[in-house]
Amino acid sequence: MDIGEKLIFPIYSVGELLRLLDGLAYNLSKVWQFPSQSMQDALQPAMSALIAPELLKHLNTNVRALVASCICEILRITAPTPPYNDEQMRQVFQLIVATFGTLSPRNSCYFKSLSILENVAKTRLCLEMLDLECDALVIEMF
Repeated sequence: MDIGEKLIFPIYSVGELLRLLDGLAYNLSKVWQFPSQSMQDALQPAMSALIAPELLKHLNTNVRALVASCICEILRITAPTPPYNDEQMRQVFQLIVATFGTLSPRNSCYFKSLSILENVAKTRLCLEMLDLECDALVIEMF
């Protein structure tokens, strides 16, 4: 079973979930933009699992930061085409902006948050946020 399929039914401890998400983030960072059809098919379970409310709204800050990191990698891979519908993208943007609140060198999520910020800049997600009328989130981000 691959990581994406394991995340669909996250019955893991926080430590195990963090390990899975960290591995997924690493693997996604190695995928080039415009992947082959077989790679796109392989990404589907992870893409579906990551937008589940159990992960998007997880109580653990580190889990949410890793989920945001994974989703940002997926957004980079699939750019310029959003991989989710408009409502799901709004939820993703809320998570990403909330993750920027953890930008402190003392926080264990610091480097993941920096990675997220870098992907947001590279893929110009602010423009997508404005297209979806997430103006308040853009203002909050700056």
